[in-house]
Amino acid sequence: MRYLISFCGLLLVFALALLISKNKKEIKYKNIIIMLIIQFILAALLLNTTFGYILIKGITNVFDHLLSYANTGISFVFGGLANKGESPFFLGVLLPIVFISVLIGILQHFKILPFFMKWIGLLLSKINGMGKLESYNAVASAMVGQSEVFITVKKQLDKIAPQRMYTLCASAMSTVSMSVVGAYMTMIEPKYVVTAIVLNMFGGFIIVSIINPYNVEENEDILTIEDEHKQAFFQMLGEYIMDGFKVAIIVGAMLIGFVALMDLINSLFEILIGISFQEILGYIFAPIAFLMGIPWADAISAGGIMATKLVTNEFVAMISLGEIAKSMSEHTLGIISVFLVSFANFSSIGIISGAVKGLNEKQGNVVARFGLKLLYGATLVSILTAIIVGLVI
Repeated sequence: MRYLISFCGLLLVFALALLISKNKKEIKYKNIIIMLIIQFILAALLLNTTFGYILIKGITNVFDHLLSYANTGISFVFGGLANKGESPFFLGVLLPIVFISVLIGILQHFKILPFFMKWIGLLLSKINGMGKLESYNAVASAMVGQSEVFITVKKQLDKIAPQRMYTLCASAMSTVSMSVVGAYMTMIEPKYVVTAIVLNMFGGFIIVSIINPYNVEENEDILTIEDEHKQAFFQMLGEYIMDGFKVAIIVGAMLIGFVALMDLINSLFEILIGISFQEILGYIFAPIAFLMGIPWADAISAGGIMATKLVTNEFVAMISLGEIAKSMSEHTLGIISVFLVSFANFSSIGIISGAVKGLNEKQGNVVARFGLKLLYGATLVSILTAIIVGLVI
């Protein structure tokens, strides 16, 4: 029965994508089927095999070491600020982003990241049937971030057609950046973070191939990666340190605002009608959670977490999940955890359109016009990933 319900969930995702498809005749079903099979294979490999366990354990160990190095710097600056044995969320989860940002800068500076982003993207283009630019962008988004990725292709922005811009932005919203992966791993199981990142990349291609199908002419499929003037090494370090700190501060500020606002709204709803706002959202999203493979006993709670992520952000949702995780089964936790690992929320619409507008005003206006459609597609990607994980765990 569980598999039948999840299969119905898959059909619903594809039906919702087809519902707003621009050109159903252009859909490349063969590529979609191939990518769907790849998703199932990767999910089973990462979550159900010894090789997957070793791989994820290795990645987790790398981030554990990186976070320990980051904590050395944090303790030097903020030592004694926290109570003994306790680590405030800002210090333990957000500030390590600064150190991860520095590492990204070093890998960028020595052209290591651009090399991998370009060639992995070219390989993916052979599988997904899309252009080299779209494939590169999906890989780059996962490495450098949803707004920073557009800087690397800013020379081409003015020439990109609206349908291709939708694909680029949907990829950016469907994945997460390497700089926050370590933070996620302190809040949910690392194996689900790694699995979600990999599956979301292919899931993004699948959903976009249905919602926004098109063909790229060979003469249009040119990939030009921006190669900015070479900075001095320590100048680059300073910039990435400040960029990482800005991200940590921004995320912290958003958490203060969103968590406080959510608490206020929940309190008002409980006073007025005797039920919290998150519980109401839970009932609305419960059928979707159920079709993702979550037992009905957990569906309302899971639906509330899903809705929280959509209207606020993934950090707020992960905090909420941590508060009720002990009451959920491992199966439910796995499904809801992978759903949370993406930038699919309302605030991302403004972040992405603002980033593009800062580089090219015309294209920024284009992105703003299909903002809700972007969120719709990216949310379907998260649901698709969650269903696949629910089928293999």
